[in-house]
Amino acid sequence: MPRQTFFAKPGQIPTTWRHVDADGKVLGRLATEVATVLMGKHRPEYTPNVLSGDCVIVTNAAKIVLTGRKGEQKTLRRWSGYPGGLRVQKYDDLLQSNPERVVTAAILRMVPRGRLGRRIARNLRVFAGAAHDHQAQQVVPFDTKPTPVIQKSN
Repeated sequence: MPRQTFFAKPGQIPTTWRHVDADGKVLGRLATEVATVLMGKHRPEYTPNVLSGDCVIVTNAAKIVLTGRKGEQKTLRRWSGYPGGLRVQKYDDLLQSNPERVVTAAILRMVPRGRLGRRIARNLRVFAGAAHDHQAQQVVPFDTKPTPVIQKSN
């Protein structure tokens, strides 16, 4: 029997809801794993042009960790499209005022741009605290890889 590549049709792959607790996790490492699940690359039946990922709920976004001096050096920039409409905020300030935006921006910059990327973005829910309002979806816990502890030598 010849081997054939499986291409999923839209709506053929069932969607599950996954929950990630971001308490103490490093922002970039968490974002790569969540983006992988959102796109569906963790599944053997992954098809690049079909929405084949899961829905992801991220809680405790306010307790995310930035390594090094990224909080004071890294900025999130938004431009309204008008002259003088550039808004720049440091990540430390954003983590105080709107931690959901920091986590959402990190994750959605790792998914493809275009129609499929906008559809994938609808499957992401980020909450600053530990509570979320999606208990009816039978959420499955999603374990991320542990962050390695880096020992500094003198």
